[in-house]
Amino acid sequence: MLDRRLHLHLVTWLGQWPAGPGLHVVGSRRRARPAWDGRLRPAIGVCAPSGDTVLSVPPERVEAIRALARGPRAALLAALPAAVGQPGWAVYQDTFRFSVDPAPLPEVGQWCPPTDPAFPSWLRLFDRDVLVVRDDDGGYLAGVGIKRHDAHGHELAVGTVPAARGRGLARRLVAQAARRVLDEGAVPTYRHDPANLASARVADAAGFPDRGWESFGVYPP
Repeated sequence: MLDRRLHLHLVTWLGQWPAGPGLHVVGSRRRARPAWDGRLRPAIGVCAPSGDTVLSVPPERVEAIRALARGPRAALLAALPAAVGQPGWAVYQDTFRFSVDPAPLPEVGQWCPPTDPAFPSWLRLFDRDVLVVRDDDGGYLAGVGIKRHDAHGHELAVGTVPAARGRGLARRLVAQAARRVLDEGAVPTYRHDPANLASARVADAAGFPDRGWESFGVYPP
């Protein structure tokens, strides 16, 4: 049975869930509004292990994209950026994970504002506290930001400097941040490129198993 928080997240984030058999193109006004980082996400799709898929696009683009969806999926993905008005953007495909029981790993980071100039640029995009590990001199080693897509689903993003990899920092940060998300009443999600085996290992170790879910979308470069 699908976790209630995940169900509510998918309904809110996409505009519809469950999908039913096959691919369903639905319209959502959220696709025309800035996302967590102030930038648009004009197409977002989620595919359940059964293959049932919802593709969320701006309402005025639904009919044109439904016509594309009648053809091969590869052709749909290739045409999708132009079909949502962003021909210079790309389609990204990810493994979609979530957790309701993060691994009981020890806490390692401290929550702090994301404005420190020593943080990497991707971490400074967040508008709320981020979870960071520093070295003895205060330098940045690893961090997690929370993408609060809606009240029900918060996505975790993690990064570690090359010199600090292999210490287990990322998995501990992800598990620690996931516990905070659950405490806030939302479900923590985690997405990564299927080819990124290091990110997959972090997710597995932090309590985000690969259940066969996938996501895809048109995102800014």
